[in-house]
Amino acid sequence: VQLVESGGGLVQAGGSLRLSCAASGFTFDDYAIGWFRQAPGKEREGVSCLASSDSISYYADSVKGRFTMSSDNAKNTVYLQMNSLKPEDTAVYYCAAVWWADRVPSCPGMYEYRYWGQGTQVTVSS
Repeated sequence: VQLVESGGGLVQAGGSLRLSCAASGFTFDDYAIGWFRQAPGKEREGVSCLASSDSISYYADSVKGRFTMSSDNAKNTVYLQMNSLKPEDTAVYYCAAVWWADRVPSCPGMYEYRYWGQGTQVTVSS
């Protein structure tokens, strides 16, 4: 099982980025997928979650209305569209997955995720 994030980079405040999380070794159907981020000197925090491939997505209050999570099951890839970016969004962003078929529609807690990607850096300049 492997998760690979991509799409990070440097962007000015107000700009947009789309992160991708490509999965191999499993299919999304019965897995919960989450996006997390960790800024320097801060704890890792949850950003968004899809409890299953056909469930609604959940968002942290700090990103509601600006970030959108979606999945493309044919590509086994999950996306995080990030709009109206702010300097405080600067962090390493991680995707994570865990088998979750019998616990939908709730999302896992951070420590329940089993598989993690290596992270992608997002830097928002002011």
